[in-house]
Amino acid sequence: MGQARPERADARRNRLRVLEAAERLFAEHGVRNVSLDAIAAEAGVGKGTVFRRFGDRAGLSVALLDEREQELQAKILTGPPPLGPGAPAVDRVTAFLDAYLDLLDRHVELFVDSENASEGARYRIGSYRLWHRHLALLVEQARSDLDADYTAHALLAPLAADLHHALRGAGFELDRLKTGLRVAAETLLRPARS
Repeated sequence: MGQARPERADARRNRLRVLEAAERLFAEHGVRNVSLDAIAAEAGVGKGTVFRRFGDRAGLSVALLDEREQELQAKILTGPPPLGPGAPAVDRVTAFLDAYLDLLDRHVELFVDSENASEGARYRIGSYRLWHRHLALLVEQARSDLDADYTAHALLAPLAADLHHALRGAGFELDRLKTGLRVAAETLLRPARS
């Protein structure tokens, strides 16, 4: 009682096909220009399957972001270094920032919608709290003299979807954003040399 039943293999297969189809179509045409009918056709499943599973495009968008964020979480917890355990804290921070920027860049429209669903939504979602906690622990390891809680928020601030969308629209290349954030993080977290 109260425990979720395991997902059937065919249901999982269909869910993943729908998410992959949505990801492709959203990237090609933009989130607002893709219907659930088109996603169902691309995935090779019935429209009813998509509606029953996700409800609407917003539900599908949330599920797609959740799936991709869970993949990043798994890499952080059990993946190879430097993103996963076993690397110095500063290297793990910069690896996370790079990986998150890749995820954000691929799904910026979804992130903008998610983070602006209501006032302060970005800071209430579970993934933000997880990313914050992860960074705070690494900041504490790298520089115990810093306020780890605040510094983690400061490192996450440039990853706001609105800012990312605005910078990309202004011609900033992804590599430039990664380099800038990496340099800022390393400057902040590496101990000063005497």
